[in-house]
Amino acid sequence: MLQYIKQFPEGNNLNGTERNEFNQTIHPSCRIYKSSIGEYVDLFANTTMFESSIDDYSYMAGNGQVIYSSIGKFCSIANQVVINPGNHPQWRVTQHHMTYRRKSYGLDTVDDEEFFNWRRENSCTIGHDVWIGHGAIILPGVKIGTGAIIGSAAVVTKDVPDYGIAVGVAARVIKKRFSDDVISKLLKSEWWNWDRATLEERYKDLFEINLFIEKYC
Repeated sequence: MLQYIKQFPEGNNLNGTERNEFNQTIHPSCRIYKSSIGEYVDLFANTTMFESSIDDYSYMAGNGQVIYSSIGKFCSIANQVVINPGNHPQWRVTQHHMTYRRKSYGLDTVDDEEFFNWRRENSCTIGHDVWIGHGAIILPGVKIGTGAIIGSAAVVTKDVPDYGIAVGVAARVIKKRFSDDVISKLLKSEWWNWDRATLEERYKDLFEINLFIEKYC
């Protein structure tokens, strides 16, 4: 169950081993604002979440940012990953943020909320069981499919299909992890939606792909 957090700057532990009442570990240095966090989620040091969600069993290994985005279940997100970095108004005379963070510069009594809504509309979506490598950047509006892999230091500018492997700058899909038939069966199984009791009973079946398909697909 996602826990909605309006503001949670304190965290609940230092070493990432003790879980709170929601079975989460959140490092005290994390900055979390208006975001939802699932059960068994681990957020390591200096993770920033802003108006985003991260679902059950996913983790971020630290020093990363998630802005206006949703992350599915069982995702493995490495250190220094940035999801949906701030876009600037390229169409204006100046793209400097004084044009939309006007209050901070004493230029207006209100900020440009229309611009921030535009940023919200260009959200990123990360599916389930996605692995994002060290230092990768997911640009605004991109959707990463379930089971995908994003290589370290990749800059992802376009959608990545389910179980696709994308690497490089700009990232391109080099192959898929499995055949289309296997991918279809895995997606239909929706194993990531198993409840806790089912997961405890069946988790060893998640190791070998052929046996899993034979048993559940």
